[in-house]
Amino acid sequence: MTNTSCTIRTRKFMTNPLLQRRQFILDVLHPGRANVAKAELQEKLAKMYNVSDEKCVSIFGFRTAFGGGKSTGFGLIYNDLEAMKKFEPKHRLIRAGLQTAVQKSRKNIKEKKNRVKKLRGGAKNKVM
Repeated sequence: MTNTSCTIRTRKFMTNPLLQRRQFILDVLHPGRANVAKAELQEKLAKMYNVSDEKCVSIFGFRTAFGGGKSTGFGLIYNDLEAMKKFEPKHRLIRAGLQTAVQKSRKNIKEKKNRVKKLRGGAKNKVM
């Protein structure tokens, strides 16, 4: 690694008051590096936008451009943790460490699916 710095630029920045967040497209220039860790990007974004809690920053969907040196992804900054827990999908909350993943066995999932197939109407909701 010859150059360890990276430049962050945001574009299409918009404030979304209904979902209590700010959302934007994030361009990261990182010449000489394969990619940049999401934790490092969250830290820099929290500092850039004066966010009190670093966990309120959610970034995802990064793609590195052909040839490297530039990545593009999507970023969300929630007003507070309560808003993040309310509006963010479960899988992203689990990645952020705000929720725990529910471990189910494949066999139980398949058995439930086959039991539900035999039922009709509202009875499907009452299984398990």
